[in-house]
Amino acid sequence: MDFEKKPLIGMVHLRPLPGSYLYDGDLDGVIDSALRDARTLEKAGFDAVMVENFGDVPFPKYADKITVASMAVVARAIRDEVSLPLGINVLRNDGIAAYSIAYAVKADFIRVNVLSGVAYTDQGIIEGIAHELAMLRKRLPSKIKVLADVHVKHAVHFSDFEDALLDTVERGLADAVVVSGKATGKPVDVEKLALAKKISPVPVIVGSGTSYDNLPELWKYADGFIVGTWIKREGKVENEVSLERARKLVELAKELRQTAL
Repeated sequence: MDFEKKPLIGMVHLRPLPGSYLYDGDLDGVIDSALRDARTLEKAGFDAVMVENFGDVPFPKYADKITVASMAVVARAIRDEVSLPLGINVLRNDGIAAYSIAYAVKADFIRVNVLSGVAYTDQGIIEGIAHELAMLRKRLPSKIKVLADVHVKHAVHFSDFEDALLDTVERGLADAVVVSGKATGKPVDVEKLALAKKISPVPVIVGSGTSYDNLPELWKYADGFIVGTWIKREGKVENEVSLERARKLVELAKELRQTAL
């Protein structure tokens, strides 16, 4: 993925998967819904897509085997039909599962919510998995990039943001860092984003809250954008991806790229 381009990464929020509390028994429907959103993102001109088990509330800290198997099936279906770079995020913090799926389906990157440090979340205390993930990458070398959150959303953090970022990169070996707002769809703190850009030796990705209105301001400090809520129909995260809204954001990104030349 070319971070010089400041890519738009569109979210494919999966419906509840087998094994989750809200699963309705229709795995084919999950696949069809995911393919529809992925195709829409490709048609709109997005630069990449990322698959996430968003519907599996309440989330465990680490995914069940049936979740991993199901996500691999969905991700492979997308890989076979959509030409965009593909990412995997397994909630709440299963970077090992994400990398395993990505390796099996030949995806391009993963997102890890807590690579280094500690987060206090609705799932309890979540600890970083940098060592375990590094050892898996050593055993199964690939070009899969690790996008790691710093002070991940839906969590409380007591560490210094600057220290947490540098630990994530220098000791956690992240390929890029993700900076988000407090919750899904909530905008990032621009001052925090600017600080991340100033001190980070790797690309800085906005992880939540990107919209048509704030993209020009965020563009100054970010190297990429993970977009989910705003591109959904009516801007509601539970709806399908809107081709009109996704295209509108892509056109704005094109204008910003041209302005920067």
